[in-house]
Amino acid sequence: MAKVKVVTFDLWDCLFVDDSDEPKRAKAGLKNKKISRREILHNALSKIAPIDRSLVDTAFDVVDSAFRKVWHDQLVTWTVAERVSVLLEGLGRSLPKDVFDGIVKAYEDMEIQYMPDPVPGAVDALKELSKQYKLSIVSDAIFTPGKNLRILLQEAGMYPYFDYFVFSDEIGVSKPHPAVFEAVARHFNIELQNIVHVGDRPHNDILGPQSVGARGVLLTAVKERPLDGACPDAICKKYEDLPRIIQEMDTES
Repeated sequence: MAKVKVVTFDLWDCLFVDDSDEPKRAKAGLKNKKISRREILHNALSKIAPIDRSLVDTAFDVVDSAFRKVWHDQLVTWTVAERVSVLLEGLGRSLPKDVFDGIVKAYEDMEIQYMPDPVPGAVDALKELSKQYKLSIVSDAIFTPGKNLRILLQEAGMYPYFDYFVFSDEIGVSKPHPAVFEAVARHFNIELQNIVHVGDRPHNDILGPQSVGARGVLLTAVKERPLDGACPDAICKKYEDLPRIIQEMDTES
């Protein structure tokens, strides 16, 4: 086994609890993000010409399904602008550029207006690991782009511990594409075998790194997902254990 030199982290349900912002939105009197996105587009289109809300909802359902298929089959995450463009094309409608840009920004900013909760223990674990290893983010961007995910990391006090960031909207591919891990190896001038990746999805975060010779730690602190044939190099149930787990993997090298 190669020495551990870089530890990479997924973001959602790994460093932040996905959708933990929804109770905060509800407390502020806002609808959930899914409904809000649809309302924003429907309202913008209705100001130009009437359109049935059910048509907007149907278009969203179709585009959301198409996004997931492209994400999983082609390992690409459409940008928010691309998603809105596909929505408008499907509806046979168009919007002035300033309105279009406003919708994109509204979608992209939702998760920095009401911040999701950090996973308990994550900050302390990052602080400890950063004393011995280089740390990097390797995360897919769905509605929140890399530029705003950096803001989440800054607000949570995590950003200073990371030396490099790989977000799918910036690199052009998503996990488990080899290019995301190759980018990390290239940046730090190390071998892929020197990387240990930490994440919550067996297919993306375990099989992904393992396919290029890196190792994968399955984090179950937020969610326990079916392994579906994946065999993690280690399983971490709570962040307090992660520094020890990585140290043991390094010692075995």
